Amino acid sequence: MTSTKYNLSKFRDKVIAIDGPAGSGKSTTSKILAARLGFRYLDTGAMYRALTWLALQHEVAPSDGEKLKVLAANVLIEFETHEDVNQVFINGREVTDEIRTPEITLHVSEVSAHPEVRKAMVRKQIEMGKEGSIVAEGRDTTTVVFPDADVKVYLDAAVQTRAERRLIEMAKMGVTTSLEEQIADIERRDKFDSGREHSPLYRHKDAYSVDTTNCTIEEQVDRILELLKNVLK
Repeated sequence: MTSTKYNLSKFRDKVIAIDGPAGSGKSTTSKILAARLGFRYLDTGAMYRALTWLALQHEVAPSDGEKLKVLAANVLIEFETHEDVNQVFINGREVTDEIRTPEITLHVSEVSAHPEVRKAMVRKQIEMGKEGSIVAEGRDTTTVVFPDADVKVYLDAAVQTRAERRLIEMAKMGVTTSLEEQIADIERRDKFDSGREHSPLYRHKDAYSVDTTNCTIEEQVDRILELLKNVLK
């Protein structure tokens, strides 16, 4: 990954929000983009994953909105970047790898669908973004968390491409799965995230759409950088 940083004055203090479905490349692209710009990186999806991990640790069912609301209101979630790794901490404990397991992936959509959970998390996310100079990504980052972001981007890709990316991620974690299983999981999450009553996934009318189906991560980052240069004049 290149270490080039684009600390241009016209970018300073801006909020860049990136949305998109699972496997579209949001997390990796946003992290690299933030590093190039010298911005902070806010992974809103990791916050819901961290809460899901905490809930399972406390034997709170993903369907129990009342107990989840209490956990969400009182939890402390922090991010630290070390050697290009975005570390996630919940109540002082690092859970970077633990929140990426198939078990967390299976339950995170249900946990994040509870309206009171989302309200608590959005409040935390808005607070994190107040200083600007931030790249934030998630599934409602452009529509709910930062609807007034200076630049809004919606990343998307074909289902099979997204499933192939997930398959590679799982293999790196030592998890055995198949392309068919990942396609089914991607389709399940898309249906759940787009159909939920509160904060559903959709492209904001002012968001710039970027199809990443045939793009490498570096190409995705470069396309967004060019977009920023053209938009932030």
